[in-house]
Amino acid sequence: MDEEVKFILDSAKESMDASIAHLQKALTKIRAGKASPMMLSTVMVDYYGSQTPLSQVSNINTPDARTLSVQPWEKNLLGEIETAIMNANLGFNPMNNGDMIIINVPPLTEERRVQLTKQAKSEAEDAKVSIRSVRQDANKELKALDISEDLLSNAEVDVQELTNSYSQKVDTVLTAKEAEIMKV
Repeated sequence: MDEEVKFILDSAKESMDASIAHLQKALTKIRAGKASPMMLSTVMVDYYGSQTPLSQVSNINTPDARTLSVQPWEKNLLGEIETAIMNANLGFNPMNNGDMIIINVPPLTEERRVQLTKQAKSEAEDAKVSIRSVRQDANKELKALDISEDLLSNAEVDVQELTNSYSQKVDTVLTAKEAEIMKV
């Protein structure tokens, strides 16, 4: 019986890890003033009739903290890439120099920083909801097992401790991201 309880706890821990990983990935897409190739991860380019991620048709680099450079593998894609970046509605104004596309990342306004902080909080709350959902599922699975009341209550306490620790991890990740966003 102990093996089944341990399996449920391990499974819950794995799912909560996945929630944290998803949160971190979502937060990397929220720009915090400095340029990152992840900012262009949602840009799709029309490549010979099919929508292809920008990263699959070019190299994306950050020459400095405020600039992104996009070097296409085929020169004839420059116009397509420029159009795709503008159509992605990211608030960037790409400049085509005939060789590559250069994007100056504008500094964030105070209003935009507050907006991005709210967006980060929303992502963190989604992660917490996901973690609580995992807790609920784990508790249901534990109750379905044919185990003693003592073992069940101990396992439920373990699940709750796991939930609390992962909620704290979410808060830690969020605090770090908020500090990054608000830093001028």
